[in-house]
Amino acid sequence: MHLLTDSSLPAAVPELLDTPTMDKLSPPAPFDHPPRILLLYGSLRERSFSRFLTYEAARILNHFGAETRIFDPAGLPMAGSVPDSHPKVVELRELSMWSEGQVWCSPERHGAVTAVFKNQIDWIPLELGAMRPTQGRTLAVMQVCGGSQSFNTVNTLRLLGRWMRMFTIPNQSSVAKAYQEFDDAGRMKASPYYDRLVDVMEELFKFTLLLRGRTDYLTDRYSERKEKAAVDVQRL
Repeated sequence: MHLLTDSSLPAAVPELLDTPTMDKLSPPAPFDHPPRILLLYGSLRERSFSRFLTYEAARILNHFGAETRIFDPAGLPMAGSVPDSHPKVVELRELSMWSEGQVWCSPERHGAVTAVFKNQIDWIPLELGAMRPTQGRTLAVMQVCGGSQSFNTVNTLRLLGRWMRMFTIPNQSSVAKAYQEFDDAGRMKASPYYDRLVDVMEELFKFTLLLRGRTDYLTDRYSERKEKAAVDVQRL
């Protein structure tokens, strides 16, 4: 057994270290507006099951009291092919900035997310000046499958969510043989898949409320404080 007798941190800048303590945790922000949830889906088909599942999720969130907005990916150019001032790009980024939480839903295509869905994420930068369109937002991930149940897409969505610095909730939805789970009007039939969808949206709603007003505390990083301090010194 080795005992540490020296607690100094020679490589760290002491004044920039911020020991996490309960007294620094701000109280929950007041419930002065409904949770704002942005929903994205990954298909342009006329009968799109990822869109149907997304709309069903929005109905559940609305029932809980959330304010929801759904982005239509039709007409969004390929990332990098047009200036950032394109109306669809501006719309998507403004919706991401507006949101407190998000729901991502994609079909599984060749074991991964679709190009339609990934293109939306590729248009959302980690930073827009001093603003961060995704950092600190809650996230729920869902997928629809044409065949047997799979989790490849939700796993990829979790990876993307981590990269975008989002808080992805533990629960998730994967709907197998989605063509059997919706009626002609696009409404989801009663089933264990629907029950799971309700569970996921309920959990997202709860996490969004729990993190309200506290994301700045949770996303405050030593490395970024150190980088900012170095920039400030250079400006002097």
